[in-house]
Amino acid sequence: MSNTEKATSDRYRAYRQRKVANGRLQFIADLPREYVAYLDELKDRHGLSNRGQVLEQLIDIGRTAAQQQ
Repeated sequence: MSNTEKATSDRYRAYRQRKVANGRLQFIADLPREYVAYLDELKDRHGLSNRGQVLEQLIDIGRTAAQQQ
């Protein structure tokens, strides 16, 4: 591994550790293109900055609906 690759890897590792320390986790999802396009549409429509925020809102809506049943 070159010094540049190691520095990049170290920075990314530190970034992930900061996220975990703040109660956040990252995951990778394998979704059809049309689902991702819809997430992007919702992101733009609601002025959000990333797809994760869209997923958080959708999960919150789902939780609320489930609790009302």
